[in-house]
Amino acid sequence: MMASRLGMPAASIPDNPLSLSWHDSAWIPILNTANVMDYFSQGSNPFFDRTCNNEIVKMQRLNPEQLQNMTGLEYVLLHVQEPILYVIRKQHRHSPQQVTPLADYYIIAGVVYQAPDLASVLNSRLLSAVHHIQSSFEESSSFAKYHPSKGYSWDFKSQRVNIEKTKKEEKPREEPSSLFQRQRVDMLLGELIRKFPLPCPPQPKLVPSAPVKQDSENGATENKDIKTEIKQEKIKPPPEKKPRIH
Repeated sequence: MMASRLGMPAASIPDNPLSLSWHDSAWIPILNTANVMDYFSQGSNPFFDRTCNNEIVKMQRLNPEQLQNMTGLEYVLLHVQEPILYVIRKQHRHSPQQVTPLADYYIIAGVVYQAPDLASVLNSRLLSAVHHIQSSFEESSSFAKYHPSKGYSWDFKSQRVNIEKTKKEEKPREEPSSLFQRQRVDMLLGELIRKFPLPCPPQPKLVPSAPVKQDSENGATENKDIKTEIKQEKIKPPPEKKPRIH
């Protein structure tokens, strides 16, 4: 079981309950509508007031419906969305028909938080708006330039150059992946390759060479498929020379 401030050690917990959270790991797997009020009424829960009527009914082993006939502080289960969300309201009962809401608590995945009130929400939104407005004034004032001869002017070129430089220097971020994801992907790829093996590439057909026959008597080779033709041309003799008569 633990009660701590979000993101801070337990020693530096302030008095503001909006920054508190509480959970009991032993209850989370078995948490349901029937036992969520018992889970919330644990003694280590800082949001539970042990002087409430719920504790009196529990100590005296009375029927929980007796709360409507009592006056004072009590806790009721307001909304249920199993198995993730439970909303519990702290209220002051004046009569069986009249109650005054004091605070709401929501349990998300077994962790208890206090819902912020309207004043806290408005305060947070106003502070956020003022912060952004102040940042915009500071950024706009950085563009204002003054020259003795020209007076005041706006200079946005230097800012554009700086933005372009930062964009060029930034490297594309790779999506992080866990060791489980990488091993799971390798296993799935291996199963797909075993179920659907890659087809083997077709091998080129070899053309058989022409058979060569050897003449045992003359020792000459003869190719039956290759035929060579030799054309013989008749060569005419040169013309005879006649003797000259002087």
